[in-house]
Amino acid sequence: MNGPGLQGLRRRVLYVTIFEAGAIGANSLIMQALGHPMQAAGAVAVAASVAAVLWNALFNTLFERWEARQARRGRSFARRAVHALLFEGGLTLLLVPVMMWLLQVGFWHAVTLEMGLIAFFLVFTYLFNWAFDSVFGLPASAA
Repeated sequence: MNGPGLQGLRRRVLYVTIFEAGAIGANSLIMQALGHPMQAAGAVAVAASVAAVLWNALFNTLFERWEARQARRGRSFARRAVHALLFEGGLTLLLVPVMMWLLQVGFWHAVTLEMGLIAFFLVFTYLFNWAFDSVFGLPASAA
């Protein structure tokens, strides 16, 4: 799809729903694979999802406002990479304390876990956004 596709609130709700369903599943599996109990892994995944949904709504609104003011249209590799880095950086600030509390681990352990998740989710976020835009078209701000 080349031009603007799905737009506005419908686009945001669909995006967040699909993204977070995949994120909860991936996060739970990763935490369990790292030896954390299923209940704690699931709690972290759900807490991370709630934090991510709230952060996603705020961050993407601000990002699209900025994007709409740019002379260069479209979403290049660089713009997508910056989007993913900024999104994940903000989310990290929210999630490290949550991981410390729910997993009962120290700061450095939580930071290490979060860094691993960041590595995974940077790729996941980039690929998900590319696939989502491919299926549903670019938002008006980038078309």
